[in-house]
Amino acid sequence: MSSWDDASGPDFGPADQPGPPPLTMEERAGVLDDLAELEVFRTLLEPTGIKGIVVDCPDCDAEHHVDWALMQANLRQLLEEGQTGRHEPPFDPDPDDYVSWDYASGYADGIAAMAEREEPGGEGRAGKHARED
Repeated sequence: MSSWDDASGPDFGPADQPGPPPLTMEERAGVLDDLAELEVFRTLLEPTGIKGIVVDCPDCDAEHHVDWALMQANLRQLLEEGQTGRHEPPFDPDPDDYVSWDYASGYADGIAAMAEREEPGGEGRAGKHARED
């Protein structure tokens, strides 16, 4: 039997596909934190020529180069829908134009640490983006 019915068009399967479960409050808080961090990273790194974040994809075992706006859209979609859609990667990206999340976080920590040293009594505090992994 063909998946095409002349009267109704192509058959794409059941229309009522259940979506992913909603994010927990902890997951939502984590995504909101990531959005805030992403904005800091973009503010600091975009003027240096960095175009976005490189992400290791466990599904295809490859790196995906995601520009700032698309990463922000992905995180917002995750908040709204509980998942992100598939997006077309940039054509022939230059890997030097993208950094990992950990690199961006370390860069932000370094900038914060330098700013704290310049403040009176600012030595000895950890960077704002330091993770205790």
